[in-house]
Amino acid sequence: MKFFIDTADIDEIREAYSVGVVDGVTTNPSLIAQTGRPFDAVLHDICEIVDGPISAEAVSERAADLIAEGRDLEAIHRNIVVKLPLTLDGLKACKALTNDDIKTNVTLCFSANQALLAAKAGATYVSPFVGRLDDIGHIGMELISQCVTIFANYPDLHTQVLVASVRNPTHVTEAAMVGAHVATIPFKVIQQLVRHPLTDSGIQKFLSDWTKVPA
Repeated sequence: MKFFIDTADIDEIREAYSVGVVDGVTTNPSLIAQTGRPFDAVLHDICEIVDGPISAEAVSERAADLIAEGRDLEAIHRNIVVKLPLTLDGLKACKALTNDDIKTNVTLCFSANQALLAAKAGATYVSPFVGRLDDIGHIGMELISQCVTIFANYPDLHTQVLVASVRNPTHVTEAAMVGAHVATIPFKVIQQLVRHPLTDSGIQKFLSDWTKVPA
């Protein structure tokens, strides 16, 4: 399973990418707004750090505008993946951009039927939001399992399941167990993946014992 980092914070991206476990980046308007910087400037900085898919969101509502915006975003860098909303207009834009060989990430997916529509429209990725489903009493990971199973049933569908709205390490483990292609993970959760109290105590024991080794 590939790991993307879900952030627009350049310092977080640089640190996570340096570890060697990050394959790409996802951003959204909320994350970009948190930086307080122009959209294009943030994207340029990310593209200089990460050699992998970088999702950048088109924020129009009509298909024609989404298509035009998507083409502008793709022109920024070869690694840009255009994020589109899972709406009828978003699907129309997805099909048009896919026909232009522009990679797409259809986002805000909350049902298997939506995911199947995105795949039929040619999306490179579809992003089901597990955390937001959990928030309203659903089991978000059930949707991931459904999407993986459905796509596996039809080899002509090449869309990858990108697990979004990841809130904790358990989401990452479960996504990998059901066969998701990608998980996009906040920096704080990436840090949590590394940590285990037994690792910490083991290091301290080894370091303590090392001081007892004769020079």
